[in-house]
Amino acid sequence: MENTKQLKTWLDDLGLDHPLVIAGPCSAETEAQVLAIAHELKDSDVSYFRAGIWKPRTRPGNFEGVGALGLKWLQKVKEETGMKTATEVANAAHVKLALEHDIDLLWIGARSTVSPFIVQEIADALEGTDKIVLVKNPVNPDLALWLGGVERLYAANIKNLGVIHRGFSTYEKTKYRNIPEWQIAIELQNKFPDLPLICDPSHITGNRDLIFDVSQTALDLNFNGLMVETHTTPDEAWSDAAQQVTPDKLKQIMEDLRIRKVTDTETDFRVTIGNLRAQINIVDSQLIETLGRRMKIADEIGALKKEKNVAVLQSKRWNEILGNMILEGEERGLSEEFVLKMFKAIHQESINHQEKIIKKS
Repeated sequence: MENTKQLKTWLDDLGLDHPLVIAGPCSAETEAQVLAIAHELKDSDVSYFRAGIWKPRTRPGNFEGVGALGLKWLQKVKEETGMKTATEVANAAHVKLALEHDIDLLWIGARSTVSPFIVQEIADALEGTDKIVLVKNPVNPDLALWLGGVERLYAANIKNLGVIHRGFSTYEKTKYRNIPEWQIAIELQNKFPDLPLICDPSHITGNRDLIFDVSQTALDLNFNGLMVETHTTPDEAWSDAAQQVTPDKLKQIMEDLRIRKVTDTETDFRVTIGNLRAQINIVDSQLIETLGRRMKIADEIGALKKEKNVAVLQSKRWNEILGNMILEGEERGLSEEFVLKMFKAIHQESINHQEKIIKKS
């Protein structure tokens, strides 16, 4: 991408005084459902009405979308509410149909981004279009693959581009459906600051109760907008019910979000320091999660030592760890004194955990 300055034109042209909001149901289910949601959102700050027409499912037999019929419903949304429309495309046939029905914004889903062949097929079908095209991050945390998708579209002379951060799959049990791995989105943002970055808190959380917090974090990190799945009766939704919010709840979320306002000459400083502090908060949270996982392993070691009647303190092993960590710390600009204090505290907590296990009858 030789000139990323061109990439933000579409967002600037919207002239918004608030972050971009794309909202609507995970899946278009019926014409009545689509229009009902759209009419409840038409007087809000939602700029694009989204609805899944084709739904890629992990296993056959699940609801895979209504197909091209739903595109006519999106046309009615535009006619009746004036809102622009958005949907996901996964192949050239989807692109052709979406363009024929004048869909304003298309996005490439996480399952499609993983395949350069699919992205290239979509890029070829979209070549030269002035429609907005957004690329969701791939399922796995691979920044190069994510950027590669954008580059293929840019090479096809598609200038109105952006990306959607929807989190990454993991085998670990966390409170999120897809872990945010914010540092990957931050790295993308740092490399291409003029590439619009949208957060999809619905897919990150998988839980409507967490959507506000993730949305606020995204805005603190200077994301340009949000894509939030919205349904009039979310518990009855045909797909991803747990992560959808009602239109009223979405309006409340947008009202409660803290959005930086330009008020004085120190705004740049405050925005920058706010962004850096948000990054620190994320790293601190990751540190706590990592330490928690370490202590769970220490608990397993304690149980094994109890079973085999082995002493808790293993001095040789401890000295090896400490020596290795001091060397690694030096490579990362950490002083020996700091590394010693930190790992002595971690080691002591591990011993405490193991002693508790061994003392249990």
